[in-house]
Amino acid sequence: MVFYGFAYNPGIKNDAPDLILQLFPENESLTIDAKIYLSSQWLTKFVPSVYTIVLAVSLPLNIMAIIMFSSKRKIKSPAAVYMLNLAAADVLFVCVLPFHIVYRFSGNNWRIGDGMCRFATAAFYCNMYCSVLLMTSISVDRFLAVVFTMRSLTWRTKKRAWMVCLFIWIISVASTVPLLVTNQTQQIDTLGITTCHDVLELKSQQNFYIYYFTIFSSVFFFLPLIITTLCYISIIRRLNTKEIENSCKKRRSVLLAITVLFAFLICFGPTNIIFLVHYLHFSTGLDESSYFAYILCVCISSISSCLDPIIYYYASSRCRKYVYNLLRCQISGAQQSTTQRLTGHKELSTESTNMFSSKLV
Repeated sequence: MVFYGFAYNPGIKNDAPDLILQLFPENESLTIDAKIYLSSQWLTKFVPSVYTIVLAVSLPLNIMAIIMFSSKRKIKSPAAVYMLNLAAADVLFVCVLPFHIVYRFSGNNWRIGDGMCRFATAAFYCNMYCSVLLMTSISVDRFLAVVFTMRSLTWRTKKRAWMVCLFIWIISVASTVPLLVTNQTQQIDTLGITTCHDVLELKSQQNFYIYYFTIFSSVFFFLPLIITTLCYISIIRRLNTKEIENSCKKRRSVLLAITVLFAFLICFGPTNIIFLVHYLHFSTGLDESSYFAYILCVCISSISSCLDPIIYYYASSRCRKYVYNLLRCQISGAQQSTTQRLTGHKELSTESTNMFSSKLV
């Protein structure tokens, strides 16, 4: 979810009105639009505010999910393995958000060095797309469990689920190596800031990143989207047959499908489509507005880490029991507290009556 796109070209000449040229000198290598976008309140106020809310909501929910899936009893199902890893990916993802929150609130000024910028950028992408692949794995696991219930008993094992998760982590980390080994910061003298991953040389974007991110989006979004959509179409068709009469199971499966597809289409869809269009434009010219739209969309897509606990609820009976017991304990505690208060008032009232009677006597 960190962002490439504003092009840095040492040979570019800005063609702008006199007033703007006074603010941004003609020999500056960054375009006027890029400077305006970097200074806008959308990037310096709105984006970090959304990240702050996501951090506050997602972190405790996913930590609670990790504790729930890994404590008390051993993990018994492949689905629990996938959901445990998904919760871990979400926790790692939101742990990187403070870097971007400070960066955006500081006016897009990165102050802690290129090395940390590379790490934060790579970790951001790695954890986000690792989550996408794990959500796809959950979809495939549900597909096998519902459509091939008996035959999949030998396929769906915890050992294989851990192997799949290990492969996902390896490919997610390996795919971000180019971000770790290339410069990600750029000093913008006229704005007095140092950007992180927002501004890159135009030549490097045209020669490398256009191919890198085209493949990246295809492998980590469009292919998983196709697989997930086919899986849930098959699941819903299967649940509509007469062989399965459990209406509660049907409802949970449909809600799970809606949640996952919503995360794909609403959270990740606009982000990856705009990003792909933005880089394809480099073959014909610059389009700073598409990258600005991408930053806003990628900010919204971070909300997916708050939606994942809903996936745990509908996909895991253990999670539902945990939430039910938690709510029941809270309700019982509230009822007990109310009862104690009423009992105390009653005892006090009885004591007062007795004292009044004794005085009359």
